[in-house]
Amino acid sequence: MSSAATQGAGSCANCGAPFAPARRRYCPECGQETHIKPPRLGEFLQQFGGAYFSTEGALWRTLRLLLFKPGELTRQYLAGRRKHYVLPLRLYLTISLLTLLLVRLAGSVNVDVEPSAPAEISKATNNMVLGIGTGKAGQRDGVFFCDNLPAWVCKRLKRRIDIAPKAMAGEVDLIKERFLGNLGGAMFVLLPTFALWLKLVYWGRGMRYTEHLVFALHVHALWFLALALAMSGVGWLTALSLLAVPVYTLMAMKRVYGGRLWPRLLRAATVSALYGVVMALAIAGVGLFTLLS
Repeated sequence: MSSAATQGAGSCANCGAPFAPARRRYCPECGQETHIKPPRLGEFLQQFGGAYFSTEGALWRTLRLLLFKPGELTRQYLAGRRKHYVLPLRLYLTISLLTLLLVRLAGSVNVDVEPSAPAEISKATNNMVLGIGTGKAGQRDGVFFCDNLPAWVCKRLKRRIDIAPKAMAGEVDLIKERFLGNLGGAMFVLLPTFALWLKLVYWGRGMRYTEHLVFALHVHALWFLALALAMSGVGWLTALSLLAVPVYTLMAMKRVYGGRLWPRLLRAATVSALYGVVMALAIAGVGLFTLLS
């Protein structure tokens, strides 16, 4: 017997509230439908795509603001208008994970290997050079070398990359896979530092850190979309995507924070410099961790 039947015709199957004086379409206590039937396949598809992917759904409303009105999505959220848009963290996670998956499938991220395609080089000449900060390690003509790196790092790297030529191509592919996997986690940790720099440069605005974090989530979501477009392989689209990143960010800062152009440019340059240093350190750390793990 179904759960709906056990509640009886005069009460809600979800919360048990009685239908009085007459049954309504929705329960007055919990809001669930009162006429419960076994689910059909079409209902599952509707639940999956109806509210989220429909023309007037939350996703498309959110993307329209994100793409065509820089900063407006953040303004709407901070003003309390949140019901009809995808929440900032969910939006960022969705876009970033899909983009990183696309990067992984496209194989467009390469470790620093001389001179270009690592798999082809390792098969043909058995040469590979990995740049790690100011140091380098790899193989030249089948001989392992390690320069300007601590001895313990060289020892770990030797076990990792001092291998037979036939195995090197597979090892390089594994390094790229691990790097991309670690990079996603690193970006999730890096993003709060971007909000921290915004908090510092806009200290006098009286805004809470979490408000800057909302802006950071929306801007990073756009950056990941730009990255996805840049991987299209179309020259003009790649150039347009890269140009859109700084222009969009400045426009979003204007809409959210206001202020004059030159102070905004100075704040943007300060945030970019600080964030660039942290990102470079994080990427170097991810690369080192990937190679040594």
